[in-house]
Amino acid sequence: MSAENTSSNFIRNIIVSDLESGKHKEIITRFPPEPNGYLHVGHAKSILLNFGLAEEFNGKTNLRFDDTNPVKEDTEYVQSIEADVKWLGVTWDKVLFASDYFDEMYNCAVKLIQKGKAYVCDLTPDEMKEYRGSLTEPGKPSPYRDRSVSENLDLFERMKNGEFKDGEKVLRAKIDMSSPNMNMRDPIIYRIAHAEHHNTGNKWCIYPMYDFAHPLEDAIEGITHSICTLEFEAHRPLYDWVVEECEMTCKPRQIEFARLNMTNTVMSKRKLKLLVDEGVVDGWDDPRMPTIAGLRRRGYTPEAIRNFCREIGVAKADSTVDSQMLDYFLREDLQPKAPLTMAVLRPLKVVITNYPENQTEMVEVENNAKDESQGTRMIPFSREIYIEQEDFMEVPIKKYFRLFPGNEVRLKGAYFITCTDVIKDEAGHVIEVHCTYDPETKSGSGFTGRKVKSTIHWVDAASALPAEFRLFEPLILDDAPENEGKHFLEQINPNSLEILQGFIENVAFKSAKPLDKFQFVRNGFFTVDSKYTTDEKLVFNRIVALKSSFKL
Repeated sequence: MSAENTSSNFIRNIIVSDLESGKHKEIITRFPPEPNGYLHVGHAKSILLNFGLAEEFNGKTNLRFDDTNPVKEDTEYVQSIEADVKWLGVTWDKVLFASDYFDEMYNCAVKLIQKGKAYVCDLTPDEMKEYRGSLTEPGKPSPYRDRSVSENLDLFERMKNGEFKDGEKVLRAKIDMSSPNMNMRDPIIYRIAHAEHHNTGNKWCIYPMYDFAHPLEDAIEGITHSICTLEFEAHRPLYDWVVEECEMTCKPRQIEFARLNMTNTVMSKRKLKLLVDEGVVDGWDDPRMPTIAGLRRRGYTPEAIRNFCREIGVAKADSTVDSQMLDYFLREDLQPKAPLTMAVLRPLKVVITNYPENQTEMVEVENNAKDESQGTRMIPFSREIYIEQEDFMEVPIKKYFRLFPGNEVRLKGAYFITCTDVIKDEAGHVIEVHCTYDPETKSGSGFTGRKVKSTIHWVDAASALPAEFRLFEPLILDDAPENEGKHFLEQINPNSLEILQGFIENVAFKSAKPLDKFQFVRNGFFTVDSKYTTDEKLVFNRIVALKSSFKL
């Protein structure tokens, strides 16, 4: 992977300064996901930032799982995260787990107790909330705050040994109950959880809180720059306190940057999990999801995501990016790669009445409309074909130049045809169109006798393959679904998925594999779905439409 962050940003400037001053000789970063859900495109920005900066300065990046909450974590998430990071094209130095350091973290907690910097507290969650105070009122000391060191050591040992129930006791840092920073008002650093851990099994029944574990993990691994999103800015004093009071040799620097917010998209694993659990989507890899797995299945490319992240840059202030910007980079990446193909998504049969029955000929069409070097291919043409329903109108509107009674159009790569008759069902719906063709007008023949105003695509009815096409619209209707006061489930688009049954030319799909990508004439970029495609059934996901009003 080439460096993703060669352009200047404030984090890069900090790293340059640290290297020039001699503070650091080597840069070590980390990407530290919690294995409690699948990664989304917002994580991609963080991944590419951490790995890109380390690569630019010949440093290292660890992939570290912050697995401190066994109740919500699962090996499925660990495996999916590793697959997503690899797919983005980055290479980690080590795969590590917070749980690798549980013994050391426990010893650090004991050290804090011995220093009089931590105590076991029996307050209930509601009582603790009451004692904590508010942004305008200082907190009150817990009645258990002044327990002796020996009593705290005994109680903490008994917590570890499983003598108490979940929630019965916690270990809290003793800092400052009157601090204007709520995170410094004696935060919980250990809680009881009688739950099997995916990595350590049943060895532990107490687990460190994220705010305690994370700085210790960074310090143990020798991380030089701990890069995180803005919501952790208020946690930085606690991060530094833990590193200092636990007397860690390495003292990482936490730096915050603005997370990625996109229109019509939620960037919360909790909300995304709710979509999965409520059956709103078909799993974490549903192509409507902003998860990396969902984007991959839909047909997005890692190159497009990297280019998108490079363009939006790294900032300190929150902002919302138009989701169409990602689609812009997707089209730019797919255009030279995806071979041009003809598919009819909403088929209407056309019978060319003067074309010889039982005859098939081969016609030539290009493989890429913008790159002649990709050559051409031969596809079959015969008396019966399918066209798109929208390419015929019995009573045409003004400036409609496609097929209608009496009008002549060109079939792409083939002949001029003229509509002569319309066949309808009992309800009056058009089910078949009859046309005649002019054999002198074959594409490439040099015919110049007359011109037509429209060329339409088609597939040969005798040889076309039936296929299912899945078209997607934004899952979230609201441009700012993260706004307070709005429940995002009320913003779900009921028309986010449309499933169509149509046909596709068979030449291009003799060796097509899941996730292969194609440009369907006028219909957009599509990929072979990796979940529902079988040997008997072709399923395509539309990656993105061909055009957008968005401009970079």
